[in-house]
Amino acid sequence: MQIDLRSDTVTKPTKAMLEAMMAAPVGDDVFGEDPSIIELENYAAALFGKEAAVFCPSGTMTNQIAIKVHTQPGDEVLCDVNSHIYNYEGGGISFNSGVQAKLLQGNEGRLSAEQIEANINGDYDWLTRTTLVSLENTVNRAGGSYYTIEQIKPIQALCKTKNLKLHLDGARIFNALAETGESTVDMGNCFDSISICLSKGLGAPVGSLLLGNKDFIKKARRVRKVFGGGMRQAGILAAAGLFALKNNVLRLKEDHYKAKKIEAVLKQLPFVESVNPVYTNIIIFHLKKEMMTGDAFEKKLAEQNIKVSAFGKQTLRMVTHLDFTEDMLDQSLKALQL
Repeated sequence: MQIDLRSDTVTKPTKAMLEAMMAAPVGDDVFGEDPSIIELENYAAALFGKEAAVFCPSGTMTNQIAIKVHTQPGDEVLCDVNSHIYNYEGGGISFNSGVQAKLLQGNEGRLSAEQIEANINGDYDWLTRTTLVSLENTVNRAGGSYYTIEQIKPIQALCKTKNLKLHLDGARIFNALAETGESTVDMGNCFDSISICLSKGLGAPVGSLLLGNKDFIKKARRVRKVFGGGMRQAGILAAAGLFALKNNVLRLKEDHYKAKKIEAVLKQLPFVESVNPVYTNIIIFHLKKEMMTGDAFEKKLAEQNIKVSAFGKQTLRMVTHLDFTEDMLDQSLKALQL
């Protein structure tokens, strides 16, 4: 039995999802004529109380489009030091938009309004112009930690007062909402733009959506084309995303439960130095230096057909997902005890 815990992006489409894909009506999306994409975009926009959406191949693209639309070259975006937009998007902030990032050290990846306000540059010729704040929910590098709407609202109010745009990298926003019980519309009302991923946790093979008002999305579509993201008969992919949104959101708590089970076992192991708090479906743990490196531990588990990710010299990451069954959980818990 092969077990892959490297990410929640490793899932395969189910039979029902494949059937939805094969039955999808398609058209040319660059001409705005793919009915399946239109349906997906309208559904996702309404889900978060936004006017419009644009379907893109990846979350990196949706985030980078948002930054491009919200900023001008020479501007500055404020984000946490753990942010995906800074760490894992190929330097796109500077490459695509000519913008620099000011990195803030949040609380497990979460920023506060006070932190943000202290780092907004004054209106001087020699300073970069702060124009955008980007939050991530959940925070990948911080072990799936999440914001509540109560934590976001002071940031939203500050951004309005200071005339800053507020973007959400919501690649795993449904994991956060599964824990808080808050509504997608209430979350959507906090932000000028939102990126949501269909392949992280939800089981679609590819795709992300960028949500915002009609004017923002009109500009976003042009940037998508410039970035090479214009798609033709991509309704086959959109159908998978729509199926994921309608069928795979409520079950995310199952992934969180399994992650907590793994956390409990890791805390008992003599060679584990510490385990980051497990909030959702991401487990990050640290090995004792005298035992072995993260790479060596990764190889040991691979010998038992379990794939995990070395996340640093002594650090590893595991991510539960919809293809990770109860039997796989049992086998993994046994294997971890070496």
